[in-house]
Amino acid sequence: MKEFMLKHKYGLLLIILGIIAGYAYWKYVGCTRGTCPITSNWHTMVLFGGLIGYFIGDIIDDYFKKKNLKKDEL
Repeated sequence: MKEFMLKHKYGLLLIILGIIAGYAYWKYVGCTRGTCPITSNWHTMVLFGGLIGYFIGDIIDDYFKKKNLKKDEL
Protein backbone atom coordinates (compact mmCIF):
# COMPACT_ATOMS: atom_id res chain seq x y z
CA MET A 1 0.00 0.00 0.00
CA LYS A 2 2.81 2.39 0.88
CA GLU A 3 4.55 1.67 -2.43
CA PHE A 4 1.36 2.43 -4.32
CA MET A 5 0.92 5.73 -2.48
CA LEU A 6 4.51 6.76 -3.14
CA LYS A 7 4.27 5.76 -6.78
CA HIS A 8 1.05 7.75 -7.34
CA LYS A 9 1.50 10.58 -4.83
CA TYR A 10 0.73 13.41 -7.24
CA GLY A 11 -2.24 11.57 -8.70
CA LEU A 12 -3.74 10.92 -5.28
CA LEU A 13 -3.14 14.48 -4.14
CA LEU A 14 -4.77 15.91 -7.24
CA ILE A 15 -7.74 13.54 -6.90
CA ILE A 16 -8.50 15.23 -3.59
CA LEU A 17 -8.02 18.70 -5.08
CA GLY A 18 -10.14 17.71 -8.09
CA ILE A 19 -12.97 16.52 -5.86
CA ILE A 20 -12.90 19.80 -3.95
CA ALA A 21 -12.76 21.80 -7.19
CA GLY A 22 -15.61 19.75 -8.69
CA TYR A 23 -17.81 20.39 -5.69
CA ALA A 24 -16.95 24.10 -5.68
CA TYR A 25 -17.73 24.33 -9.39
CA TRP A 26 -21.11 22.65 -8.86
CA LYS A 27 -21.90 24.87 -5.88
CA TYR A 28 -21.01 28.24 -7.43
CA VAL A 29 -21.20 27.80 -11.22
CA GLY A 30 -23.18 24.62 -11.94
CA CYS A 31 -26.40 24.33 -13.86
CA THR A 32 -29.44 25.28 -11.78
CA ARG A 33 -32.18 24.00 -14.09
CA GLY A 34 -30.97 20.40 -14.21
CA THR A 35 -30.58 20.27 -17.98
CA CYS A 36 -26.78 19.96 -17.94
CA PRO A 37 -25.84 16.28 -17.60
CA ILE A 38 -22.53 16.78 -15.75
CA THR A 39 -22.88 19.99 -13.76
CA SER A 40 -26.47 19.61 -12.57
CA ASN A 41 -25.68 16.92 -9.94
CA TRP A 42 -23.00 17.32 -7.29
CA HIS A 43 -22.00 13.66 -7.33
CA THR A 44 -21.26 13.59 -11.05
CA MET A 45 -19.31 16.83 -10.85
CA VAL A 46 -17.25 15.53 -7.91
CA LEU A 47 -16.48 12.33 -9.82
CA PHE A 48 -15.57 14.28 -12.94
CA GLY A 49 -13.30 16.61 -10.93
CA GLY A 50 -11.58 13.64 -9.29
CA LEU A 51 -10.94 11.98 -12.65
CA ILE A 52 -9.51 15.14 -14.16
CA GLY A 53 -7.35 15.58 -11.05
CA TYR A 54 -6.02 12.05 -11.32
CA PHE A 55 -5.21 12.40 -15.01
CA ILE A 56 -3.30 15.64 -14.41
CA GLY A 57 -1.50 14.10 -11.44
CA ASP A 58 -0.53 11.07 -13.50
CA ILE A 59 0.93 13.33 -16.18
CA ILE A 60 2.96 15.14 -13.51
CA ASP A 61 4.16 11.80 -12.09
CA ASP A 62 5.35 10.68 -15.53
CA TYR A 63 7.12 14.00 -16.09
CA PHE A 64 9.09 13.75 -12.84
CA LYS A 65 9.92 10.08 -13.43
CA LYS A 66 11.33 10.85 -16.88
CA LYS A 67 13.22 13.84 -15.50
CA ASN A 68 14.79 11.68 -12.77
CA LEU A 69 15.73 8.97 -15.29
CA LYS A 70 17.53 11.51 -17.47
CA LYS A 71 19.25 12.92 -14.39
CA ASP A 72 20.45 9.46 -13.34
CA GLU A 73 21.87 8.74 -16.80
CA LEU A 74 24.19 11.73 -16.63
